[in-house]
Amino acid sequence: MRPVLLLILFFIVAISLSAQAQTKLINGLVKDLQNEPVPGATVRLISLTDSTQVLGELTNSSGKFSFKNLINSNYRIQITSVGNNDYRSGTITIDDQHMVIDLPVFILSPSKTTLKEVTVVAKRPMIEQDIDKTIVNVDAMIGSAGSNTLEVLEKTPGVTIDTDGSISLNGKTGVLVLIDGRPTYMSGQDLAAYLKSLPGGSLDKLELMTNPPAKYDAAGSSIINIRLKRTRVQGFTGSVSGAYSQGVTSRSNDVINLNYNHKKLNLFGSIGYNKDGNYSNDGYDRTFYDANGVLNSSVQLQNKYTYSSHGVMARLGMDYAASANTTYGFLLAIQNRSRQDGLDYVSKTYGLRSELNSIGTGSTNGNYPWVNPSVNANVQHKFKNTGRELSADLNYITYNSTGDQVLKTAVNQPDGTLVNSNQFVYSLPSDITIYSAKADYVHPLRDKAKLEAGIKSSVVNNDNNSQYYTVLGAIKTPDFSKSNHFTYHETIHAAYTNLRKEWKRLAAQAGFRLEHTQIAGRQLGNPEVSETSFSRTYTSLFPTAFLSYKVDSAGNNTLTASVTRRINRPNYQSLNPFLFYRDQYSFTTGNPYLKPQYNYQYELKYQHKQYIGVSIQYGRFSDIIFQLTQAVGDVFYYRPDNVASGYILALATNVSVSPTKWWTINANGMMGRMALNGTAYSETLTPGLFSVRMDVFNQFKFEKGWAGELSSFYSGKNISGQTIANPRFRLAAAVQKKILQNKGSLRLTLEDIFHSWTPTDQTVSLKQAEAFHTNETDTRRIGLAFTYQFGKDTFARKRRHTDNAADAEKGRVD
Repeated sequence: MRPVLLLILFFIVAISLSAQAQTKLINGLVKDLQNEPVPGATVRLISLTDSTQVLGELTNSSGKFSFKNLINSNYRIQITSVGNNDYRSGTITIDDQHMVIDLPVFILSPSKTTLKEVTVVAKRPMIEQDIDKTIVNVDAMIGSAGSNTLEVLEKTPGVTIDTDGSISLNGKTGVLVLIDGRPTYMSGQDLAAYLKSLPGGSLDKLELMTNPPAKYDAAGSSIINIRLKRTRVQGFTGSVSGAYSQGVTSRSNDVINLNYNHKKLNLFGSIGYNKDGNYSNDGYDRTFYDANGVLNSSVQLQNKYTYSSHGVMARLGMDYAASANTTYGFLLAIQNRSRQDGLDYVSKTYGLRSELNSIGTGSTNGNYPWVNPSVNANVQHKFKNTGRELSADLNYITYNSTGDQVLKTAVNQPDGTLVNSNQFVYSLPSDITIYSAKADYVHPLRDKAKLEAGIKSSVVNNDNNSQYYTVLGAIKTPDFSKSNHFTYHETIHAAYTNLRKEWKRLAAQAGFRLEHTQIAGRQLGNPEVSETSFSRTYTSLFPTAFLSYKVDSAGNNTLTASVTRRINRPNYQSLNPFLFYRDQYSFTTGNPYLKPQYNYQYELKYQHKQYIGVSIQYGRFSDIIFQLTQAVGDVFYYRPDNVASGYILALATNVSVSPTKWWTINANGMMGRMALNGTAYSETLTPGLFSVRMDVFNQFKFEKGWAGELSSFYSGKNISGQTIANPRFRLAAAVQKKILQNKGSLRLTLEDIFHSWTPTDQTVSLKQAEAFHTNETDTRRIGLAFTYQFGKDTFARKRRHTDNAADAEKGRVD
């Protein structure tokens, strides 16, 4: 009830602020000669009466600044920025007839002075609230350098990582993950493995979008955009980061980022190494009943899983400014990862009188080499000083893997007598190729209006050839009944348009995205399996609308409302109908009849500066895709299917306060109701529950370069299809010491201090069965990280290229 009262109080304050006298202010924007924003420029407001400085501040990430609460007088603006010539404006007059001044854009010209070394003069806050997204500055998280990208995401406000690696944002599953604006579209364990091989030291910031605009692909309930580090200054700059952490297993995350920018040419790149390892102890307790509800049998499973992996990532890119208005670029990237894992399980089967009937044992050992090369070519053209801009991207991406599994199973009677034993070998080669092309056009209109439009096409080819062999002695015999060769082809054509208009206090944005999808899947036949195939074509329209109102003239209090329609398409492998063996009592299969999931999402938000935000969020989902479970005898079959409908109604808050100069608190919370309405294999599936999430980041800044961090996260009950997860909690801490004239740092990190992050869950809506699950992994760890920044710089970079077309189709490769 308290958050509701808090929300009402905030709106009362906002209304009272709007009734106050209008604040006198000066707004401005600083850009370079290439029309790019200049962040971090020092802007001073000088009084012409006595030439003294009245106010001063740094431009934000968009190059904007604002001076508020001014008195009637004559002023002048002075701007200084590293690598640029100083700027001095003419006379600016504030009086009762000119209370709000929106200055023309300030254009800075580059200086020829070379600085000896990079000096960081301002630290970005950990969390920034933008009009359509939440920005998390990763460097502000002390523990980021010692973590991989998945671990950084797990500590990000509003983000939850499930035990299977799937990512949700503010309770919404099916999140679209972007890397530098390019969607990955991998899901589950494949996406988790990909993000684990990306060191946290290569990250710049995370952009969280619950209601993305029309320019982004319509896939996913929401978007997390991972921005990699890329220097914006000329000269030679770089950073190095090395980290080691130890739990039961050891991990290492190391990366070098380099940037060289000279005149028309900008070269950038990075190389990183990741060593990962983990264990997972899973306990399954399954009970089966007859039609009258009388105990029939039960199964207890204990799975012990371990894995280790070594990964290398490398990026090399170039921007070439062919003219003041045209820039060409390319990017080459590769990730190479080799993973080895092992699973040992023991199963015990009990009869209707709880007597032990049999004991099963088994093991799986696998080796999975994996490589992901990609190429991007792009161009950006600005039509002189008109503000019109055209950009285009071409992408080629492949995922190649070759996996081998050796499986052994045995069943014994309670007295130890062997009933049967088997040995199998799986060969699991997989090839995925993605082509995409995209073009975007921006056209400014009169009176602070802007029109955007674009087109995109992507083609995906997926080939999975799973060959199964029985092993007897040294002889391997193909088992065609368990072998599977599945191919998948997908084409998506899209077009969008987006119109934005700003008034004095009001801003409105509306857009439409049209996507045409064609898919075709084929399960090739063999001597024992008949060939099957399916195809589907559908066209969907995705509208978005956004409205923002500044409650007071200074823009300190803002109300925003947004609505969007989005889609979740089935993952490629989810459409494969073949039956795969997990253990003696568990099998998984795909579903070629899966339909896409559609979401309508609404949000009303109040934001006071960067300090306090409150939002009411409502999401309505139809044909929700969940992994459902069916009990047949004492065997569980896992198969994705569409659940009729569901909704999430939530109240979310974010607070950023500094009780003292050395202590900053970032707190984020969400409370809401989640519910489903459908069936699971003829069983009614209507779970609903009230859930709470809360994370608190305490950051401490002391003298002589010392800093600290204490973070906590609590997740209440959660629903995912038939699975209801129980609450869980974790606590982490970190200490940092600046060294080497503040260009380097040493960081000590402690993760999950009490080892309390141990998920437990229950599977509901099972016919004549019930199931419980517990999970324990290597979450309690201690780590040490070292970072260092180096290089020389002169002036602002020529150009930033973002949001290329690539990976919206990289995904769904799971």
